[in-house]
Amino acid sequence: MENYRVESIFVEAEKDRAFRFIADAANLPEWTHAFKAVRNGTAMMETPAGSVQVSLEVAASNEAGTIDWRMTFPDASKAVACSRLVPAPGGCVYSFVLLAPPVPLAQLEGTLNQQVDILRQELRKLKDLLERKGKPS
Repeated sequence: MENYRVESIFVEAEKDRAFRFIADAANLPEWTHAFKAVRNGTAMMETPAGSVQVSLEVAASNEAGTIDWRMTFPDASKAVACSRLVPAPGGCVYSFVLLAPPVPLAQLEGTLNQQVDILRQELRKLKDLLERKGKPS
């Protein structure tokens, strides 16, 4: 059984601007599947299996290019989502390490393979948002 997957996407956006957007937890509902609301260190996650409020901590370093989200579920189980943003010619590369979920998250969001499909959609949506936001209107 796989324990992790790494997905990445090239974004035609300046790394610092992309970092600010991605590291701001309030933006998660704009590009993620499960996060429906984020406020004051908590998030409402909504999936076909139901809704759950989780504690959400963002650990981000622009210098290192890392953005991690640490979630604590009502039953005290924990999950982490780890990502990295690196500058590249013409933009930046955003990579995301998808770890096999703890039982509560797996019940909410499905298996690792199901989550990879969702993550790929989310990364495309993030790319579209960042590239559109970077262009003059």
